Amino acid sequence: MSGSGTTAGDDPLQTAVWRLRSRGCWTDAAALLVPHAAVPAAALERAGLLVERCLFTGEGWAEAEDALRTAEAVARDDEERGGAACERGRLAYAATLLGVRDRADEARSALGRAAALLAPTSPGRPLLDFRRGLVAEHIADAPQAARAAYLRAHTGAAAQGDTLLLSFTWLHQAGLALRDGELKEARHGFSESLRIREELGYLIGTAPALAALADCEPEPEASRLRVEADRLFRLLGGVPVWLTRELSQPVQNGGQGRSQDRGPVQAEPAQPEPAA
Repeated sequence: MSGSGTTAGDDPLQTAVWRLRSRGCWTDAAALLVPHAAVPAAALERAGLLVERCLFTGEGWAEAEDALRTAEAVARDDEERGGAACERGRLAYAATLLGVRDRADEARSALGRAAALLAPTSPGRPLLDFRRGLVAEHIADAPQAARAAYLRAHTGAAAQGDTLLLSFTWLHQAGLALRDGELKEARHGFSESLRIREELGYLIGTAPALAALADCEPEPEASRLRVEADRLFRLLGGVPVWLTRELSQPVQNGGQGRSQDRGPVQAEPAQPEPAA
């Protein structure tokens, strides 16, 4: 799912789902998949959409749980069960980071279960590596482990041609670089993430990328980027909710002094469809 619907040759259903998802219309996108809920790939995709809504809005937890249980129930093999476990890990991670409930142990357990189920060559491995990096960075506070996981995810996404996942691996590797004071590396990673998201039309991910790049740019470019991020944020109805605190804080030190104040959550792509 992570890159589907972005080219004219894609399946019409996936194109419609992508267009709705990229604009933050997760409920409508998930509704398109209801008639196919008995198909494991569609059930998992629907669950991923509703989990992503939780991560961006802080709402819809019960519906996401129901969709995830359906995906788990219809899974038939290790690949499908591993994909569902990976999605459960993301939901637990989101609940922990947004302060809904501490589900850190569940996040680790679910992602570990996914790692045991997914083959080393599975198309879901790069996304799993990315999510394990998120847990390492934002729950375990282990930046070196996170960096290694993001790099594995980045390499895998590049090999699979998953450009949307690459936008996330660029973003998070850049965030770690900024944390370490490596401004040149951070600027490059944030710029690549923003470029990809603009090319894909991934509107809900563009404001976070703009705000991230502003953190390592001098004035007046930093303020220009933040104004544009705020415009998109408001246009999309205040989504993602975790960007509110960041956009409300003034730029310091020419846009290069806020890396430690960044909100801990960066939303990320849902489980990709299994390879045909």
